[in-house]
Amino acid sequence: MTLASPEEVTELLLAWSNGEEEALNRLIPIVYDELHRIARRHMDREDSHHILQTTALVNETYMRLVDLKRMRWESRAHFFALASRLMRRILVDFARSREYLKRGAGIRKVRLDDAPEVGLKRDPDLVALNDALETLSKMDPRKEQVVEMRFFGGLSIEESALVLKVSPETVRRDWRLAKVWLLRELSAEERDAG
Repeated sequence: MTLASPEEVTELLLAWSNGEEEALNRLIPIVYDELHRIARRHMDREDSHHILQTTALVNETYMRLVDLKRMRWESRAHFFALASRLMRRILVDFARSREYLKRGAGIRKVRLDDAPEVGLKRDPDLVALNDALETLSKMDPRKEQVVEMRFFGGLSIEESALVLKVSPETVRRDWRLAKVWLLRELSAEERDAG
């Protein structure tokens, strides 16, 4: 594990954005452990018999990140927020491809209250949560991004504020409102399905 400051990671990301391949080679060992931690957060919400393993999720995410040749990285937090979003998409695509859309078809419930401060009372499955987040994104993209960064990416309030270029208080407010909206949305879906 290579220790590096957030500033060093940001510098390497900017160099990579500017086409310096050597920057990517230096960056990967530095960010690998954090990518693995984020992937483990995602996989902890999956069925223990899930075919995809944490390392495979990191590798698939890495491949997609490398393909983002024109990405303008702004900071370490921006990089990890996007990596987390890619992980979520990979898992949702996998769930859909495995025909796990039917309730109870082998998908372990995702507990929103696993994340700090979420405190929701029910366990939506990953696909239902993703669908709700897509709906939220159409209504208020920033709130969806806050959920993405905080819940899936494990970013702090301050890191999320940095990526979104808003104040930490704005992130706190968006986080609270998004949690309430998701609880209501997922509860209504459960009532409709039942």
